Amino acid sequence: MRRRRTLAWFRVGSAALVIAAIVFQLAWLVNQGRFDPFKFFAFFTIQSNLLGVAVFLALVARGDRPRTPVTELFRGAAVVYLTVTFVVVIAFLSGEDVQLDLQWVDFVLHKFFPVVVVLDWLIDPPTVRLTWRTALAWLAYLLAWMTLTLLRGALDGWYPYPFLDPANGGYANVAVSFVTILGFFLVIGGAVVALGNVRGGQSDDRLVLTR
Repeated sequence: MRRRRTLAWFRVGSAALVIAAIVFQLAWLVNQGRFDPFKFFAFFTIQSNLLGVAVFLALVARGDRPRTPVTELFRGAAVVYLTVTFVVVIAFLSGEDVQLDLQWVDFVLHKFFPVVVVLDWLIDPPTVRLTWRTALAWLAYLLAWMTLTLLRGALDGWYPYPFLDPANGGYANVAVSFVTILGFFLVIGGAVVALGNVRGGQSDDRLVLTR
């Protein structure tokens, strides 16, 4: 009981910090006259962090009630997407302008929260058994986001990240970045599935998520 209460406060505190970071950054951009909601919320960083917040708050709201397979599916998605955010920032976006001008905001959204959701996954592992198809299900959102981002950029010329902008080396470089990120994603998704199963156990009475 005490462990669950501690974990609940940990999730609430982490979610509150992320919300504060997003609000502060949004207010900063408004004061600078640079806020555009259609751009700000188009960043994968913002979307993945908001998903993580929603998942944490949903877990707290469930209390002691058993978690459903859908809950675990979204939990795993948040872990994967935030881990991808962490890796991509280090590998591709060091020193780039991604509308996170405040250093503490950049730290919270790109580094702190991704680590937190991974720890949460390990400390309180999923209550269902995961399969390799689970990772493919998580892939759908990333593919949709990248495809829509490229289509939008082709229409209005704005891309949230430089590695998706064909002005930086042409569509060949964009294709390489696209494939590289998908590769990262599949590796990370597979690792999240494996860690979830190892930490949660493989007993036969656990439900199987995505057969």
